[in-house]
Amino acid sequence: ISRDSRHKRSHTGAKRAHYRKKRKFELGRQAANTKLAPKRIHEVRVRGGNKKFRAMRLESGNYSWGSESISRSTRIVAVVYNASNNELVRTNTLVKGAIVQIDATPFRQWYENRYAKVLGKKRQQTATEEEKSDANKPRSKHLLAKIAGRQSAVEPALDSQFGSGRVYAIITSRPGQSGRCDGYILEGKELDFYLRKIRSK
Repeated sequence: ISRDSRHKRSHTGAKRAHYRKKRKFELGRQAANTKLAPKRIHEVRVRGGNKKFRAMRLESGNYSWGSESISRSTRIVAVVYNASNNELVRTNTLVKGAIVQIDATPFRQWYENRYAKVLGKKRQQTATEEEKSDANKPRSKHLLAKIAGRQSAVEPALDSQFGSGRVYAIITSRPGQSGRCDGYILEGKELDFYLRKIRSK
């Protein structure tokens, strides 16, 4: 695998003359094709004695919720959309820019604890489950007054996802380079855009 352009034709279509052999600094390596499975990371020695962390398999990552300014480590459930190649969706391959479904539990627990509101309409929530919820735990008057001053509004599209226990997120890190699969939860117009894409797939 070579990253040089000497073997390519020039922009006018002329073949370039061979005047030297391949060089070490022009090398390329095989793609990581990170899969959704228990963590396995290979260390790669690169130019300058530096290291890259080639994630062969990953199952969790650090995802941020932009509108609430928090991030939580959570489990990746599945790859649902990739603009470049549908084959990467079928094989559950994690790459930058892929749309994944992540476990919503850490975010839901944080939200219910902070705002004392139930997030996501539960389909069949029993009375005991509702009592156990962080939204209904006992609080002091001082804390209740504090919570009352906090404002929050979760858009309906995201709220319904919390009800199902999974939310859509986009991967922003490069798993084959950094060994991490981090990103952020999709919201607003970006969420609407990808929902349309997922439905029409």
